[in-house]
Amino acid sequence: MIEGDIDSVVDAEKVVKEGIPAVQLKTGGFCHLDASMIKLALNELNLAGLDLVIIENIGNLVCPAEFDTGAHKQAMILSVPEGDDKPLKYPMMFSICDVLVINKIDYLGIADFDMNAAKERVVKLNPKIKIIDVSCKTGQGVEEWTRWLEKEIKTYRSSTAP
Repeated sequence: MIEGDIDSVVDAEKVVKEGIPAVQLKTGGFCHLDASMIKLALNELNLAGLDLVIIENIGNLVCPAEFDTGAHKQAMILSVPEGDDKPLKYPMMFSICDVLVINKIDYLGIADFDMNAAKERVVKLNPKIKIIDVSCKTGQGVEEWTRWLEKEIKTYRSSTAP
């Protein structure tokens, strides 16, 4: 796991406590990660022992969309409490993603979030995007998200096999 934050190690520490190798990148004010930063972080990981490296970019919806991290796939997590209007406000972020995880769907009953409107807005920006509804609290949708990741790993491996 590569964690990006302006100035903290909180996320990487949480990941390491779960037994997952993690590198924290502190950008010192930059609002994004880029491929040169990722390259430095990759040098700190034992890549031979990994099937997947997740890059958590800086947590905003503006800058990360504009910078290439070198990732093979782009995923985005939109939480229900953030609102269904985010695709209208940050269209570039939604247009570059391969998959959108709509998280915290357990809040749908108490949030002012129109799932149909959100999905229509996203698909209008990015017709090829895969959308997965998830609740990390209840576990709903986590298996589908995991299957998507496994499929993408398998596809990548077969495309790079000698």
